[in-house]
Amino acid sequence: MLNGVWMTLDSLDVSPAFLFISLPEEISHRPSRVTFSDCKGNDKLHYEVSSPYFRVNTDGSLVALRNITAVGKTLFVHARTPHAEDMAELVIVGGKDIQGSLQDIFKFARTSPVPRQKRSIVVSPILIPENQRQPFPRDVGKVVDSDRPEGSKFRLTGKGVDQEPKGIFRINENTGSVSVTRNLDRETIATYQLFVETVDVNGRTLEGPVPLEVIVIDQNDNRPIFREGPYIGHVMEGSPTGTTVMRMTAFDADDPATDNALLRYNIRQQTPDKPSPNMFYIDPEKGDIVTVVSPALLDRETLENPKYELIIEAQDMAGLDVGLTGTATATIMIDDKNDHSPKFTKKEFQATVEEGAMGVIVNLTVEDKDDPTTGAWRAAYTIINGNPGQSFEIHTNPQTNEGMLSVVKPLDYEISAFHTLLIKVENEDPLVPDVSYGSSSTATVHITVLDVNESPVFYPDPMMVTKQENISVGSVLLTVNATDPDSLQRQTIRYSVYKDPAGWLNINPINGTVDTTALLDRESPFVHNSIYTALFLATDSGNPPATGTGTLLITLEDVNDNAPFIYPTVAEVCDDAKNLSVVILGATDKDLHPNTDPFKFEIHKQTVPDKVWKISKINNTHALVSLLQNLNKANYHLPIMVTDSGKPPMTNITDLRVQVCSCKNSKVDCNAAGAPHFSAATALLLSLFSLARL
Repeated sequence: MLNGVWMTLDSLDVSPAFLFISLPEEISHRPSRVTFSDCKGNDKLHYEVSSPYFRVNTDGSLVALRNITAVGKTLFVHARTPHAEDMAELVIVGGKDIQGSLQDIFKFARTSPVPRQKRSIVVSPILIPENQRQPFPRDVGKVVDSDRPEGSKFRLTGKGVDQEPKGIFRINENTGSVSVTRNLDRETIATYQLFVETVDVNGRTLEGPVPLEVIVIDQNDNRPIFREGPYIGHVMEGSPTGTTVMRMTAFDADDPATDNALLRYNIRQQTPDKPSPNMFYIDPEKGDIVTVVSPALLDRETLENPKYELIIEAQDMAGLDVGLTGTATATIMIDDKNDHSPKFTKKEFQATVEEGAMGVIVNLTVEDKDDPTTGAWRAAYTIINGNPGQSFEIHTNPQTNEGMLSVVKPLDYEISAFHTLLIKVENEDPLVPDVSYGSSSTATVHITVLDVNESPVFYPDPMMVTKQENISVGSVLLTVNATDPDSLQRQTIRYSVYKDPAGWLNINPINGTVDTTALLDRESPFVHNSIYTALFLATDSGNPPATGTGTLLITLEDVNDNAPFIYPTVAEVCDDAKNLSVVILGATDKDLHPNTDPFKFEIHKQTVPDKVWKISKINNTHALVSLLQNLNKANYHLPIMVTDSGKPPMTNITDLRVQVCSCKNSKVDCNAAGAPHFSAATALLLSLFSLARL
């Protein structure tokens, strides 16, 4: 590695050739210089070096600007005056095995060149600064062919000539001078790979193509830019000095191997500038932003604003005044930690609530200096004493952070007129180790229960009684009982009927005796599943009076008070039917078993000669009516008597109308216009289907 070594070539003419330079680790040398002559006094002589790590001074001395790794490094030294220009390529091949001064090294390079393939076309890389101004076209280099046949021409090809972007470079086909037609942008294309060849008058290649590299020399024409914003960093309050907050890095499109893209960072402005105008520092090379104040100054609760905005500047040219700059804003949030415990605004709170009422009765207020958006501020309340019956609960109001104390089970003034609760408050987040909850984190709540006139209460509720239906009017069912919870008040209770859907009941307003005003009917539409429901009121003598409601459920036992009835009551049969079955009869009864089936079916009397009709039992609920002989077409009325199994039994007689119809050619004529007609066989099938579903 070499740092600041001055290397000179004494009396060495620069020519388009390769010079191999070996750099030893330690060099002692005599001054040497690069010499160039345009044979006209070298007026306005200018040197350009392809590497940013070297510079050639106007006196020809070659300077290494910083530590470099020598092995494998290739340098192009370009010398130019208004009258002539030339270039030399220097290759550094290492130096541990070569000792002596730079003068000896260059002598070695001159006398021991690396063998090269001989060619007549001689080209050297062309170095062109970007952003050159007019005039254009401008000569930038020259190709030499010492053995070029007479009449042959130079031809230039490649990207930038006959490939996009076309027309940037061209060559004088006779002299070999290479020119550029417009200014170049290194950030668009850094190098161009061109090819030179000689061709005859017919365009056939005589020699080549030989590669020609055009290197665009960078200029500092791009400002640093911050591309990854917005930049937001967080640091915990009380953090130690030197805590890294965030990193900000900028991008520079210039050549990263030059100072044109070597960036340095600094803080241009801090807002706010309290408690110190220098709360933060940025590493000029890395872009790391760190705290520089003591932990005591980094206290979120004492800061005017926990948010700081820094204007960060990035400057190229390693921060020199000539460098270009770019800025961005860094926002730094001072995050809260739980270093303040919540404190009640007072030690005791008062609340008043009516007995029987529920809901929020008081809001407990606390103060906490921490950030309201964090768990270090949000409060959590706990009842730690005075709530054995779990009649109270407390929850946090998320907007105000207050503790909302609620009654969740009705309070009874007659049991306790006063309650005292001990409540503590904590944060959702744990406190930092050096902070604890003190006496201000607990408070006492005194609750006064107000007496109200409570409604009388029936006991039991519901009240239940079982009675037979059809008991005599005026029968006593029961005596209801209601008590007044206001045991400390002397009040009387009066009773009344509230809901009696069938109008069957009456209640004594003084003693609560309930009797009947009508017959109870289990089969009434007001009775459901043999239960009749009625409601009664008990009203005390308070001011204002309070009323309680009680429910009476009367279970009605069945008696045989409903006769059975048959279905259907109409049947049809053909006058020439071979099957003399007429209809299957069914019977039903509104009463309950055993006051229903088995039913007894009989023909009460017949209006035609005996032995014409017959009824036969099928099962407990059905019987078959049939003919013993065919009858003439007519309508017949047959009285059917059905009797249930109750004690005593009940009987019902119903006329069965049988239509004997004419059935010919699949037509049924019963002289019943507009009525549907079915054959006897169809009627029988329908009856059998009905029987099968029972």
